[in-house]
Amino acid sequence: MIVGLYRAGNSVLHRMRAGVKLVALALFGTLLLSLPSLWLAASALFLVCLAYAVAGFGLHTLLAQIRPLLIVLAILFAAQIWLADLTAAGLSVARLAALVLAAGLVTLTTRTEDLVGAIHATLSPLERFGVDAGKVSLAISLTLRFIPLVSQVVDEVKEAQAARGSRKPVVTLIVPVIIRLLKSADAIAEAIDARS
Repeated sequence: MIVGLYRAGNSVLHRMRAGVKLVALALFGTLLLSLPSLWLAASALFLVCLAYAVAGFGLHTLLAQIRPLLIVLAILFAAQIWLADLTAAGLSVARLAALVLAAGLVTLTTRTEDLVGAIHATLSPLERFGVDAGKVSLAISLTLRFIPLVSQVVDEVKEAQAARGSRKPVVTLIVPVIIRLLKSADAIAEAIDARS
């Protein structure tokens, strides 16, 4: 089984079928991008935060989902203020934050194999047109697997550097992390080649 971001629970969102969640996410994203008002986008963001509570996740989990995106949100906010105005900046940030948090909630409440199965079932009719649903599903499952793997590798490299007494800047993490991730990717590629 591919280990993903799923966190076990018994909420309504956990029990909902993966395909329904993916369709709801697509509809939510489409609706979100069409919202003309900052207040509507902020309300959508609030509803997503409320959905985390309904799913049984606390503030820590919510912040962990958005923390990696904070720099992007800050850059987007600054660019929108420069190119447009404060309202446009807030609207863009609220939309992106709501969409990322909603996608995070789907991955937190859905097993990876269920997500991949739903995507495979959705893409199966396209096999008549040359789309290999199996390969696309495999690519998505590997992508989902690499999300927690990257975090794990970064933590391990930080711990190793701290154990050696190194207090170097974060930039020194880049090379060892990339090397470890490339080794993992090679191992996965060899395993896939062996299966086919």
